[in-house]
Amino acid sequence: MDIRKSSPLAKIIMYVVMGIFTVLAIYPLLWLVIQSFKTTQEYMTTSKMAFPRVWFTGNYPYSWNVGKFGILLFNSVFYTVITVVTVVIFGFMAGFAFAKIKSRATRALHGTFIIGILLTLQSIMVPLFLMVNAVGLYNTRLGVLIPYIGLGLPMGVYLGTEFIKSIPDALIESGRLDGASYIRIFRSIIFPMTAPVAMTVAILTFTGTWNEFMLINILTSNDNIKSIPVGIARFSGALASDYGKQFSAMVIGMIPMVAFYLIFRKQITKGVAAGAVKG
Repeated sequence: MDIRKSSPLAKIIMYVVMGIFTVLAIYPLLWLVIQSFKTTQEYMTTSKMAFPRVWFTGNYPYSWNVGKFGILLFNSVFYTVITVVTVVIFGFMAGFAFAKIKSRATRALHGTFIIGILLTLQSIMVPLFLMVNAVGLYNTRLGVLIPYIGLGLPMGVYLGTEFIKSIPDALIESGRLDGASYIRIFRSIIFPMTAPVAMTVAILTFTGTWNEFMLINILTSNDNIKSIPVGIARFSGALASDYGKQFSAMVIGMIPMVAFYLIFRKQITKGVAAGAVKG
């Protein structure tokens, strides 16, 4: 529907609805930032909706230093970037093979990947811990990365396969007649055409990896290998919470997510739209 061709009343209603959704999306973030400048005592004794009487900036350096956010931020970026790149590239390479390269094993292998979508993290945590420990990867970054990639691949393979199926076979056949290998065809023809859906997979993988909390807690006990969500949880206890420090830690963890959206907002919009249509 083209909003420019709508009646004035319809435009007003659409703008009001979009304005309400915008406020509902932005307000919690603004509230979090504002509360991060309060001391815990002020937060507990004043209105939760009020601005700070004194804007206290000490929460941020305290959270950064005590929470060891320098190394945690590096770990989160490290895990997320490698997981996203690996899932997108290998997921779509497998999708290309399943969609366009016929073999007796294609259906069985594809089904094996798709079953991974049905697995819940809770159902595999204990066996995964035992496997990682058995091969000597406990308390290592590799021991965290392999499960992250493995959990992200099923969705990447599924979306990649379904999208690539819609690409005409004539393009692949033309490339083969010109002497191009399947790797060359994928790199030069197929992968560039999958960019919108690849962005959808990247978004899902990015948010899932960046916010992951449970798995990394059982795969490592070394604080130098953990990630941002673990650092945020340090400021919350069973009996009490240091709210000012916790809110500032949450803001620190939120900044890369917001930056990711602001940088890639156009690609994200196109990717989500294309993924919805193709899915």
